[in-house]
Amino acid sequence: MNNVALAFLLTLFAGLSTGLGSLIAFFTKRTNEKFLSATLGFSAGVMIYVSFIEIFTKAKDSLELVYGAQKGYWYTVIAFFAGIIIMGIIDKVIPEGDNPHEWKDMEEMEGEPAQESNQALMRMGLFSALAIAIHNFPEGLATFISTLQDPALGISIAVAIAIHNIPEGIAVSVPLYYATGSRKKAFLHSFLSGLSEPLGALIGYTVLINFINDAVFGIVFAAVAGIMVYISLDELLPTAEKYGEHHIAIYGLIGGMALMALSLLIMA
Repeated sequence: MNNVALAFLLTLFAGLSTGLGSLIAFFTKRTNEKFLSATLGFSAGVMIYVSFIEIFTKAKDSLELVYGAQKGYWYTVIAFFAGIIIMGIIDKVIPEGDNPHEWKDMEEMEGEPAQESNQALMRMGLFSALAIAIHNFPEGLATFISTLQDPALGISIAVAIAIHNIPEGIAVSVPLYYATGSRKKAFLHSFLSGLSEPLGALIGYTVLINFINDAVFGIVFAAVAGIMVYISLDELLPTAEKYGEHHIAIYGLIGGMALMALSLLIMA
């Protein structure tokens, strides 16, 4: 299988894990908070480690080939922070109350129908689906570009993003289920919100395929590193802290870094 096909498949896998979040919400009566905290911390560890050790370094090497050591390093840093700014802007334009990263677990949601109308719950679910679709777009590009450069790296990133997408599926499906009483409708909206991830990859590939060279690759890859660090620090770690104890999230974080480091050493 060529790298392009693998990149699309991995992006599709990562995006559609929002559907897995829906299934967990519907068929599990209680959130396993410690496990979720550990896995989210683990995902953050993978993404932070690979962003700084692998992706940033490869972006820097690529840009230094084109612009020389000093300018190449400057452009790498600028592109890295541009990726962070892009994700910050996306979060800024989404109202806090509708942001899917203002997490709630299943027990909290079960108490809300008596307090909120079905219309309000429907709005929460639909806006969560829209917000997740917007967030998933750059994540899809990140997975896709990483896989094109290094399939093993792409697999690691896809798994980390898939773990991160599971609570997003819960955020969409639970309020929609309480609003409509239909598991099918709630699952469908959650499933569709995940499709923006492969869509981001498709559009990114279509736009960039005719312009890919060492300079463009280096800039995009550095921005991908920034995007992933922002996701980890703004979404994954705070959510891991919310769902479980502080040390469980940190142990998961360290475990993710250690496993990523080991896998890179084995593949070196």
